Amino acid sequence: MPQRGRFVTIEGLDGCGKSTQVEKLAGALRADGLQVVVTREPGGSVTGEKIRNLLLDTGTSNLSPFAELALMFASRAQHIKEVIQPALAEGKLVLCDRFTDSSEAYQGAGRKLGSEPVRALHKILCGNLQPDLTILMDSDVAASVERARRRNCARTSQGKRGESDENRFEQESRAFFGRVRSAYLEIAQREPQRVALVDARGGADETHGQILALVRRKLKLAAKTA
Repeated sequence: MPQRGRFVTIEGLDGCGKSTQVEKLAGALRADGLQVVVTREPGGSVTGEKIRNLLLDTGTSNLSPFAELALMFASRAQHIKEVIQPALAEGKLVLCDRFTDSSEAYQGAGRKLGSEPVRALHKILCGNLQPDLTILMDSDVAASVERARRRNCARTSQGKRGESDENRFEQESRAFFGRVRSAYLEIAQREPQRVALVDARGGADETHGQILALVRRKLKLAAKTA
């Protein structure tokens, strides 16, 4: 039986550069000879991607916060069963853009539902699966949200066939994202053994260097030598 793989998640505000860092990290770890599975939430599975389209579309702006939380966990439960657990069982490193910390930050704090229902659902529906390491990319609220809005507006204006509108969260107020950031920092303070904080205000290459060094050190991974 192969040794269980490692589960790494990357968290942060919309527009902080997570997607870029996930790809950079995956490339570096693959160059080290590791088998890496890159995935995301909401989404990650066929069912999850359908739920993602529903959750992020501006057409569902009147969605109940509890319905939003339930849909997030429906996507997550399927994602774990279909993608994450099988990859870990095969000894692969799973690199996930967002996980339950996002629900605690966005629905728990942003939507003011509180942490308790999020953590309870995680325990029940996700078997309390915890990442081996979570990288929290901390960034300026105003700059990150503005970057996310510009990105999504540009994508929507291109009018590409089949591309979904993912502007719903970016339309929230600065106060909403302030609560989200505060919740993330509280999670990092509560679980310092799991969550590593990275200042994401610098350039992409600088941030990548910090993240790669953290992952190698925390997971005791050796860089491949020439």
